[in-house]
Amino acid sequence: MKNLTDEELMILVSNGNLDIMSILFDRYHIRIFNFLLKMTRDRDISQDITQETFYKAIKYRTSYKKGKFSSWIYTIARNIFSDHYQSQKNKDQPLDEIEYKIEREETNGIEKSEIKEQLNRALGQLNQSDRELVIMNRYQGIKYQEIAEITGSTAGAVKTKVHRAIHKLKDHYLQNI
Repeated sequence: MKNLTDEELMILVSNGNLDIMSILFDRYHIRIFNFLLKMTRDRDISQDITQETFYKAIKYRTSYKKGKFSSWIYTIARNIFSDHYQSQKNKDQPLDEIEYKIEREETNGIEKSEIKEQLNRALGQLNQSDRELVIMNRYQGIKYQEIAEITGSTAGAVKTKVHRAIHKLKDHYLQNI
């Protein structure tokens, strides 16, 4: 069973073989949790939303339509995240500390920590949509086409939005130095 693709496994789950969902959970729960943690900066909320994501994936398994499983599961997580924060009336939540790779060897541990904090502040200044795109593309490594599927947009539009968001991030970062 572990040799099957995510999509093949989800088809089995949608046909009633719920035990198979544990394989998909093992493959995706850390990625979903990390995405949510960067969006919420709250481990408990991220764990709750991750759990609810997989609960809803099982509950609405029959709505899965042979598309890319990762797009489907990220869409569920993203929708739950949006619902949670809209209900809380708290749309400007800070993000978890961003773990950028600092390329400069001469940077010591204290400087790296300061750079991470400045980047975190800059990322926190982006609106939710831009933050989400940067996190999905740069930190989660999700390709433009898949982000387009998740957000209901086109790959070209997503690419443009990501580049604009990165430009805004750089501007905010430079203002914080």
